[in-house]
Amino acid sequence: MEGKLVERLEAAVARLEALAAGGGNSARGLPDSGGDDMSSDPSIVAFDDLMDQYAAKVSGAAEKIGGQVLDVSKLLLEAFSVEKKLLMEIKQTQKPDMAGLAEFLKPLNEVIMKVNSMAEARGSEFINHFKSAAESLSALAWIAYTGKDCGMSMPIAHVEESWQAAEFYNNKVLVEYKTKDPNHVEWAKALKELYLPGLRDYVKSHYPLGPVWNASGRKVSAAPSKAPPSGGPAPPCPPPASHFTSEPSKASSSQPKQGMSAVFQELSSGNVTAG
Repeated sequence: MEGKLVERLEAAVARLEALAAGGGNSARGLPDSGGDDMSSDPSIVAFDDLMDQYAAKVSGAAEKIGGQVLDVSKLLLEAFSVEKKLLMEIKQTQKPDMAGLAEFLKPLNEVIMKVNSMAEARGSEFINHFKSAAESLSALAWIAYTGKDCGMSMPIAHVEESWQAAEFYNNKVLVEYKTKDPNHVEWAKALKELYLPGLRDYVKSHYPLGPVWNASGRKVSAAPSKAPPSGGPAPPCPPPASHFTSEPSKASSSQPKQGMSAVFQELSSGNVTAG
């Protein structure tokens, strides 16, 4: 059993290292993140320090627990790895329009969706772990902040608010396992520290006003739109869609939000982990 867990963890680490190496940019129209040039940037070095100091504690506790808690923890750390890659790309990329930003954030959204799927599942004894992870990952969306009129809190406040939503479930883990299993208590405490003070202090030090795009960098291309049927008129423009969604094919029950606030139409609504 332990051998299999070690093999799974080693495989996860290998995947994360491959992701951080910069593969797959050209497939989605993004510039190369620059490899070693970007990795030596102070803000990227600081992100690595964040991972070493805080994310490693989550990973260590999850490895002791194993099973589904290890699975969701791997996805959570993968999301942080994707965020690092996006931060590297931002340094060489012009600020995109709304459609381009949605495409740019797609890799992060895809990982978040996987965690959301676990949080929406029924019957697991670790549902509070899943919901803690799912709610907490909305903090990574600070990277979508584009200004005071974008419809979301400033980056530092956004990270804090996101953790407040996650803490409800995280506290349930602490209470449930206080006298049952110290490894789960360690995991819950490490998860909180990853965001507070971890991510919050990182954003405060390097991006208090949001990500800094490169005005002379390359452009991000939005995903090509589908052509209208031959001979027919072009379809009307759809309402703004969320850049971060838990179910791509499921429409939100609330009215569409305008502008940058659409980014959190589902992530911040509570629908992701309700129940």
